[in-house]
Amino acid sequence: MTTPPLELPSSYAALPFKEIRVSHHPASSPDPTPVVIVTLYRPNNYNAFTDTMMCELELAFALFSVDPRVKCIVMTGHGKMYCAGADLQLGFKTDASETEATHRDGGGRVSLAIHHCTKPTIGAIQGAAVGVGITMTLPMSIRVAYRGAKIGFVFGRRGLAMEAASSYFLPRLIGLSRVMHLVTTGSVYRADDKLMEGLFTELVDTPEETLPKALRLAEEVVENVSTVSTYLMREMIWRGPGSAEEAHLLDSRILHGLRQTV
Repeated sequence: MTTPPLELPSSYAALPFKEIRVSHHPASSPDPTPVVIVTLYRPNNYNAFTDTMMCELELAFALFSVDPRVKCIVMTGHGKMYCAGADLQLGFKTDASETEATHRDGGGRVSLAIHHCTKPTIGAIQGAAVGVGITMTLPMSIRVAYRGAKIGFVFGRRGLAMEAASSYFLPRLIGLSRVMHLVTTGSVYRADDKLMEGLFTELVDTPEETLPKALRLAEEVVENVSTVSTYLMREMIWRGPGSAEEAHLLDSRILHGLRQTV
């Protein structure tokens, strides 16, 4: 069965999302802009993650990936908190028709949507992010955070295990030793704690500085960097071969192909 092509919107701001907001940058633009802002938006629930949010993020990133008007995505949270993790008031429900073989973790579906997107994503983490609230940011190209934001990989304290493909991404970002400490304690730490070194490449002093800093980085990317190049380099880094010799062969093939198009 062939999947029908996605219909690109005339305005992302007009899409009828319930638990995220997508805005152009600048917001006054009636048409999609090279930088778009995705805001997690559940103001009465600390932007806690739900199935609705999952589906909306999957759709948004699928659209961004194929939309030539969009070059970079900035993702943040509404209000003081980035994302409180899964909405525990709703509980952990599974579809009765699903089995262990067919079930797909919702956080993982969002992580893979960001990971598969052909455009880079910059996280603007202006407040606390725990559980899936932080693991969904791991596939992003850049993470900017308020240095005082509370960050927690709290799965063990909930009787759960790592999700959102974080067992793949997190050790590659900060190293096995730090990951083992974080998941073994399940504690919450500040973004500027030494255990988080490598996770955030930019730290700012106030929550209000987070989004502007991320937007400046996004504008720099859009103005100066090839979208094809950033996509290829992300793919090479995350999916590259296991030896220097194999990497050399891959680099050579890709560079040869790119030089034919320059």
